[in-house]
Amino acid sequence: MVRSGSEPMPAGRATGGTGPARMRERFLQGEPVEGGVRASIFDSWQRSRSLGLSPDQSDLPYREDFDRDGRIVRAAVPVLDRLQSTFSGSDINISVADASGTVLLRRFGKKSLARSLPAIQAVPGFVFAEQFAGTNGIGLALAERQLIRVYGAEHFAERGQGNACVALPVRDPLSGRIEGVLCFGYPRSAETPALGTVIRKAAQAMERRLLGQSSARERALLRAYLAAGAETAVGLPRGIAVDELALELRSRDRAILMEKAAELISRAQRAAVDVPLPDGRRVTLVSRPMTTASGVEGIAIEAVVPGLSPGEPLGAVPRRVDELRGVSAAPAVVSAVSGPARLSFSLPSGHLSGAAPGQVAAGGQGVHVDGAGGTTDEHPEPPPSVRGLVLVGEPQVGTYALAARRRLELLSEASTRIGTGLDVRRTAEELAETAVPRLADFVTVDLPEAVLRGEESADPLGDLRRAVVHGMRADLPFTPVGKRPDFGPTAPQLRCLTSGQAVLEPDLKTAAGWLAQDPEHTEQLLTHVHSLIAVPLLARGVVLGVASFYRAQDPAPFGDDDRSLAQELAARAALSIDNARRYTHERAMVLALQRRLLPHGLPDQDAVEVAHRYLPAENDVGGDWYDVIPLSGARVGLIVGDVVGHGMLSAATMGRLRTAARSFAELDFPPDEVLIHLDNLVGRLDREDPDGEGAGIIGATCLYVIYDPTAQRCVMARAGHPPPALVRPDGTVSYPDLPTGPPLGLGGLPFDAAEIDLPEGSQLVLYTDGLIEDRHRDVDVVLEDLRGALAHAERTPEETCQAILDTVAPAHPYDDIALLVARTHALDPGRIATWDLPADPALVGDVRASAVRRLADWGLDEAAFTAELILSELVTNAIRHGAGPIRVRLLHHRTLICEVSDTSNTAPHLRRAASTDEGGRGLFLVAQLAQTWGARYLPEGKVIWAECGLDDI
Repeated sequence: MVRSGSEPMPAGRATGGTGPARMRERFLQGEPVEGGVRASIFDSWQRSRSLGLSPDQSDLPYREDFDRDGRIVRAAVPVLDRLQSTFSGSDINISVADASGTVLLRRFGKKSLARSLPAIQAVPGFVFAEQFAGTNGIGLALAERQLIRVYGAEHFAERGQGNACVALPVRDPLSGRIEGVLCFGYPRSAETPALGTVIRKAAQAMERRLLGQSSARERALLRAYLAAGAETAVGLPRGIAVDELALELRSRDRAILMEKAAELISRAQRAAVDVPLPDGRRVTLVSRPMTTASGVEGIAIEAVVPGLSPGEPLGAVPRRVDELRGVSAAPAVVSAVSGPARLSFSLPSGHLSGAAPGQVAAGGQGVHVDGAGGTTDEHPEPPPSVRGLVLVGEPQVGTYALAARRRLELLSEASTRIGTGLDVRRTAEELAETAVPRLADFVTVDLPEAVLRGEESADPLGDLRRAVVHGMRADLPFTPVGKRPDFGPTAPQLRCLTSGQAVLEPDLKTAAGWLAQDPEHTEQLLTHVHSLIAVPLLARGVVLGVASFYRAQDPAPFGDDDRSLAQELAARAALSIDNARRYTHERAMVLALQRRLLPHGLPDQDAVEVAHRYLPAENDVGGDWYDVIPLSGARVGLIVGDVVGHGMLSAATMGRLRTAARSFAELDFPPDEVLIHLDNLVGRLDREDPDGEGAGIIGATCLYVIYDPTAQRCVMARAGHPPPALVRPDGTVSYPDLPTGPPLGLGGLPFDAAEIDLPEGSQLVLYTDGLIEDRHRDVDVVLEDLRGALAHAERTPEETCQAILDTVAPAHPYDDIALLVARTHALDPGRIATWDLPADPALVGDVRASAVRRLADWGLDEAAFTAELILSELVTNAIRHGAGPIRVRLLHHRTLICEVSDTSNTAPHLRRAASTDEGGRGLFLVAQLAQTWGARYLPEGKVIWAECGLDDI
């Protein structure tokens, strides 16, 4: 069998592959290209991208243990030797790969090619499956199961851009399985339609050699089938096999037909069964008993597909009995039939008439079979239905082979379906979904609460909770999810946990231990189920729970084989559940550390109204943080940051950076200086890391904003972090164009700050990149979505936070999200008093008197004495040790804030004066009278400030 399945060459393909190259670049840039790229290539590009493959990757897996003497190798060697002779002197590269994409053989038209080509194109053993190599001939032929051509830039990886190739799967004619792929690689300029014909003939020769390796009993049954048709036939529709309906039937449909056909063989009866497919179509399977000349009895299963036009011949096949007899002379490799044999190539079926040699009737229409295997239709109307051989096999062998195949298929499916994620409950659900309906009709899974939390259970027998209930129906009276199942001491579930082995109860009506646990409940279940297997979930010596498999009334009860299968399924699921449990435990620890290191509550301040959110990544917890820091002069600092990486190290590093950032901010450094200090700290942490070896493994981004409610102005700087969003009172949303500083840890690069005026009622929205960066979304589109979510100035910060998470945040975040929303307030100008004066000691008394009067206006007469002393000391120090002009400011806030500024950068220093000193007690007196005091620097000069608590006055 060979199916042509060739696709038309792309209309835009230019010499040298510029057409595909253009389309490929557009695809990689995210532009739509469906209309200009062949469907199979486009689908493969999408799969390659979804697998995370990079076009510039060059390495492929290499297998040293590939089978150098397997069936496909023995069938291919003589064919490849002839091909090498045919293409002698050309630049063609001939390869044969197995069904996993591993190249087994290579031949070259020019021997020099083996020396000039890179090892990946010249040495057997490299794996070209699509999931490793991206779009290429071998991988795509395996994925599409048909003849494939790939031209130049249609290859996903850069390494294949200079080549074109044509590839075709090679199938075992009896089993229908793809045994390998034959591939021709050549320069793009050497493309010729003749290569398609050559590769088809070569694949057919390899398939005939595979047929020669088949069992003599299988070949005898096949000859008997053909001979029966040759002796009694009256009509011959063109045959079509189930595997050849790939474009018409999905893989699930084909699996349904193959399983039903194997079942018909095991029954050993003449029958016609109408098989419904999930899409509503129906295919009739006809079983036909036969006996070979040597007495081998078997069953042939034919498929009748109504209303399907057969099209062109699907490949050169043995159409005469004498052709097959020639095959039978080949030595048999398999000495016994291992199961029903599947035929995936077109075979004649129906009955031959008395037509002349080479002339047969197809549904009453003449079809001529010429010597080359081609056909000429005298009447172009397609027949109403087509028929083809699907399976041929022996019933006795088929009965056991069917059961064995089903078990192997279920275990194979379990390896791919169970453990796809790292969620304990979801993994248990995958176990149940895999087992229903292939093994059981209903499955329940009970896990200890500790396991669901990621811990080991101290009492798994008493801590069980129903985690999963799954089955053919949803109305059975099983204990619901979340409830504690009431297992009695002799229940099969507890017995299996105690013994560590699966417990089989073929007939629950006679299972005393099961009946005794809850007579009323079990009586209800007995009207729906009749057989049970209870299997412990054990992995690495840890008891993880119990899985219960139930069968309903109609199917046969469970047997020992079913118990073994259930135990194997449970063992595989238990390993996946334990992996998920361990991951859950580690994630819970990292998340607990992360949350512990984040602010537990926001400080009291009146400059902004704040709301915040922290959303951990779905898989790995990162190192995002936020903070709100009260500063002197009624100001407030807002900060968000993101440590590179995930896990415990990132969370611990985040805690250190957040503590350092808060300390630098409380020293009243401006935003750009805070970032400089953090940059130095990250570089030092990286150098001190014992495992880093100076490789720069630690990095972070940060955005720091200081808002001053007295001036309604904010100063901000960022280090590799996304800029904030600003929402003005009229609903206008903007992203300020801040200077882009480098990420923290690079060292030696400057940071610049920017000032922005904000009217009262504006909102500042700070966030980490997890909110806007997602592999499935464009950043610009997300920023527009964020703009739309913020264009509601009337919302409170809490409402804004929730709206952002509901409309902008990804449903399954790949990175942490830290969000900080602050609505600005302004300090009433009537609560601000300012005096400017020259550096003249004689004016100190005037300032004190003016301050006392203003405090009286504010109703703070009791604070006048303390404020008068503080101002006297601060103004006197500014005149004596600073430089004019001098500004005095009083702020009536939560506290009374006294500020004195001058243009000198001389820092004040608190010291204790000796008993013999005549001065030096000014700042000591200020420190005793004030609640707190300090200094902050301006672009020119400094501010000395002190706060007096109003509650204590």
